[in-house]
Amino acid sequence: MSSVPAHPLHGPNRFKLGVFSTNADGGLAITTVPERWQASWADNLAAARIADRAGLEFLLPIARWKGFGGRTHVREWSFETFTWAAGLAAATERIGLFMTVHVPLVHPVYAAKALATVDHVSNGRAGLNIVCGWNPDEFGMFGVTLGDDAYGQAAEWIGIIERAYAADAPFDHDGQHYRLKQVVSRPASLQRPRPVTMNAAFGAPGRDFAARHCDFLFSTFTDIADGARHVADIAGRAAAAGREVGIHTVCHVVCRDSQAEAEDYYDRYAVREADHAAVDEHMAKKKQFAQSHDDRAFALYRQRFAGGAGTYPLVGTPARIAEQIGAIAEAGYAGAALSFVDYTAELPFFCDRVLPLLQRAGLREG
Repeated sequence: MSSVPAHPLHGPNRFKLGVFSTNADGGLAITTVPERWQASWADNLAAARIADRAGLEFLLPIARWKGFGGRTHVREWSFETFTWAAGLAAATERIGLFMTVHVPLVHPVYAAKALATVDHVSNGRAGLNIVCGWNPDEFGMFGVTLGDDAYGQAAEWIGIIERAYAADAPFDHDGQHYRLKQVVSRPASLQRPRPVTMNAAFGAPGRDFAARHCDFLFSTFTDIADGARHVADIAGRAAAAGREVGIHTVCHVVCRDSQAEAEDYYDRYAVREADHAAVDEHMAKKKQFAQSHDDRAFALYRQRFAGGAGTYPLVGTPARIAEQIGAIAEAGYAGAALSFVDYTAELPFFCDRVLPLLQRAGLREG
């Protein structure tokens, strides 16, 4: 067996960067512009190879089963994340590959086998984004009801996976959410005790779960100055659990040669040509069922939901965006997942123009 290098998220760069949501149509943008992301397999393969060659650390998909309507039926087209990651693992060399999994919809024994498979295909580059779910319309497609103990179930779920990898003989499990007989899962993952894990949470229950069970937590903020408060909160929860958790954020990017050009395009795709019906549905459901954003985000930043699902906007010249990333790093974040309107058209410009500035700032190596 070949040696297993450290996962890219444990690599040397001070500020890690990844690409978010290429597996779904539109990416994170809810827009009608003709260049909106189509998310074909060829699109995904091209974007993954661009990010891999540039030395970015990870690819992070969303888990969507149903779209948000509107003219574009945004995110109705999306690739399932285990098979998506396996395909991209075989076509890339260095980049980490996350799978985003709704715990109530995927049995832990199946998840253990599928996750280990991707870890072997990628030679230790797999990662698991543990999601409890928030959209009842999607769960209804499976005949599943959102429960009251979502994070309790998630803790039991990941515990079963870890035990399956570590056990040298079949075992029974008699828990609150799972009652299993003679569990075995071979091969175990190459990473031990299991591939790197992350959770994206804003509310206290999710952050407590991540503090106890995940290696990384991805959180949003409404402004960079307020971001440090979230870092302190998450770090405190992890310390109380006797652990350290890497803290990342999520941003949508419009990078252009001039500030005016970037701002005009942001206004065009996220205001003038937004898919307003889909934005309304997405915001309403997020506000009612998810704990993923500060309440102020819903009240103040409709454009951000059209532009990138409520994530923080990096809009401007390469120098301006590098400056903002530096400020995010100074606030205590160790990395960011990035989305674009058209990844294959925009990601090369970002990598060519912004990454050298981050290297000069000491945030990334050459």
